[in-house]
Amino acid sequence: MKLAVVIPTLGRKAVASRLLSHLESQSRLPDHVFVTAPDEGHVEQETSHSYPISMVFGGRGLCAQRNRALSQSIGGFDIITFFDDDFVPSDDYIKNVVDEFELHNEYSVLMGDVLYDGAHDKACSFEEAIRILQHAASSPPPFHDPVDHLGAYGCNMSIRTSAIGAVRFDEKLALYGWQEDIDFTAQLRRHGRVVRLSSLRGVHLGIRSGRVSGVRFGYSQMVNPVYLARKGTMPVGFAADLIFRNLAANLAKSLFPEPHIDRRGRLKGNLIGARHLIAGRIEPEYVLELK
Repeated sequence: MKLAVVIPTLGRKAVASRLLSHLESQSRLPDHVFVTAPDEGHVEQETSHSYPISMVFGGRGLCAQRNRALSQSIGGFDIITFFDDDFVPSDDYIKNVVDEFELHNEYSVLMGDVLYDGAHDKACSFEEAIRILQHAASSPPPFHDPVDHLGAYGCNMSIRTSAIGAVRFDEKLALYGWQEDIDFTAQLRRHGRVVRLSSLRGVHLGIRSGRVSGVRFGYSQMVNPVYLARKGTMPVGFAADLIFRNLAANLAKSLFPEPHIDRRGRLKGNLIGARHLIAGRIEPEYVLELK
């Protein structure tokens, strides 16, 4: 099977370059890597790699960037693996993805076990990620495979391209997207299972640069789940729980926020989003109007 890796990036050229170098250590190299960015200013000058690489340039927005890369890759590959530019996969990650898809025709989407997620905790360095992966290599897996999910976690997800068809990332989920991964992969469950596997290991650094403001993110926390519930790609109960948990966390922690999270900005965005929802405005793209 032929596998392409897609890496969206924005304002983190050194981070993306480090990942490209790290992919050289894969026991099974990708057949092609597509780096998708707004323009050349977001990527390092090209250097030679052991695998083919293409730069895909266009407008901003995670969903738009992924869709541009899909348009170039979907016809020529059996598997498309999406990595965030700050995701560090284990050296056998790609080999294991290919092996699993070859062995299990019932799988449409695979995601790995994120051993540490800096997006939900303090960001970690590339060196720390390598140490975590090395330690995990000698440890038993934390759960029994496979674990079925509603949708995949976008920092690392692999898609059987035959399941994609006309499905694309929803560009109404502007900028950082938020829940765009659930929306996209939940639609692929009609063709097969969406599962998490312990054989696919990685670390999400959680680099803060390149992310949207706290206000914008807080707005998306309120509006995006309602939009996706109405669209039918997210269960209503799941969406309600997501909104409640985020609003409660931002409210409770706004007095003494963590240094790495803009809780007050998120709470402000939550309140703007709540006001729009009460008024019947379910417009995830309104996030572009916020600062």
